[in-house]
Amino acid sequence: MTIAVDFDGTIVEHRYPEIGRELPFATQTLKMLIKDGHKLILWSVREGELLEEAVEWCRQRGVEFYAVNKDFPEEDPEKNKHYSRKLKADVWIDDRNVGGLPDWGTIYAMIRERKTYEQVLMEDNEEAFRKPKKKWWQF
Repeated sequence: MTIAVDFDGTIVEHRYPEIGRELPFATQTLKMLIKDGHKLILWSVREGELLEEAVEWCRQRGVEFYAVNKDFPEEDPEKNKHYSRKLKADVWIDDRNVGGLPDWGTIYAMIRERKTYEQVLMEDNEEAFRKPKKKWWQF
């Protein structure tokens, strides 16, 4: 699966243009996804030196991306007259998702098990849904 991953607010806390602190388990999860055979693309608003800093920050923590801000490493927008900035990925991990960013453990479970966020939440709360609710007057 091809997975596009944002940087600021997703892998690290928002501190743009600086690099914020890593969000808990972000790089560990990304390394597990790579080990599982997924292609990770860093998809960031960062450009130039700021982008290189982010790539190097990830590299120092053992996260090597398949591509950065493009569909594949060899892609050259200068030579491709049909170049599109629209990334072709199966999944996007971004703090700007509707509903926000789940924790990285949940993200990994969703990708590994090919489940929606709703399915994961329902499983986590399954027992709570099965228990009959007590009436306020019952003790």
